[in-house]
Amino acid sequence: MHDHAREGGIRGASNRRLLAISLALTGAVMVVQVVGAVLSGSLALLADAVHMFTDAAGLVIALVAASVAARPANDRRTFGYQRAEVFGALINAVVLIALSVWIAVEGVKRLIDPGEVEVAGALMLVVAVVGLAANAVAMWLLSAAQRRSMNVRGAYLEVLGDLIGSAAVIVAALVIVVTGWVQADAVASLLIAAMIVPRAVGLLREVVSVLSESVPQGTQVRDIRRHILETPGVVDVHDVHVWQLTRGAPVFSAHVVVDDAAMADGRAASILSRLQSCLDQHFDVEHSTFQLEPAGHVEHDAHA
Repeated sequence: MHDHAREGGIRGASNRRLLAISLALTGAVMVVQVVGAVLSGSLALLADAVHMFTDAAGLVIALVAASVAARPANDRRTFGYQRAEVFGALINAVVLIALSVWIAVEGVKRLIDPGEVEVAGALMLVVAVVGLAANAVAMWLLSAAQRRSMNVRGAYLEVLGDLIGSAAVIVAALVIVVTGWVQADAVASLLIAAMIVPRAVGLLREVVSVLSESVPQGTQVRDIRRHILETPGVVDVHDVHVWQLTRGAPVFSAHVVVDDAAMADGRAASILSRLQSCLDQHFDVEHSTFQLEPAGHVEHDAHA
């Protein structure tokens, strides 16, 4: 016995449209930054451009995953393709970590030995301001959807990293224009790398939590047990399991022991309806499955 709740998250066409718009913005700014990095000689701007390239790739992954996740369930994939979002987020996290290592190595090299490097601070500043504006627009577009979808959140975090990176590049460009200290460019590169890592690790940790079928963050199993036991006619509950297919798609199952009187007078259907409503209203569970058992029922397996 189960209940299917409303569909939402990244599977909505509106979220896929937001990802597509963000991809267009990111791609355009990436090209501008690459050209600006080559003309200005700025490592920080080039690092931000490479980060933009990674973001563009991440948005493509998110967009493809969103389309795949929208496919209906079938006999082989009974939960559908929602896990595609999780694998897309995993790729995003790994690429972000690899990128931050590259930026850090190059930044340290230039900080230690700037050599004959010349950085055109004014051009660097103009390009960084353009990047900042574009990232701000992309973040605004994704801000609401990222709360409901892990993969959109991955794209959102990448854009956030770019926005902060653009701000760091702006500061470095101002320092170079005012003082001529070109190592500010390398310092900005290192700051970009340092800002990427915590967000990437956080996203990776969330992916691992989903794939290991841990209880969704913020969900308290003891609270769910208490609500179930407070339902009239319920005398016990066991084999409670809570996990999530992806962000915003929690799944629940439990064996619920109902008193004999409720079973005898036909109140089982009413109890099931109450339990499903409880999970939907209080815990926002998308898919709930209950096995109703009479008191004294004995399991036929050894699982406790």
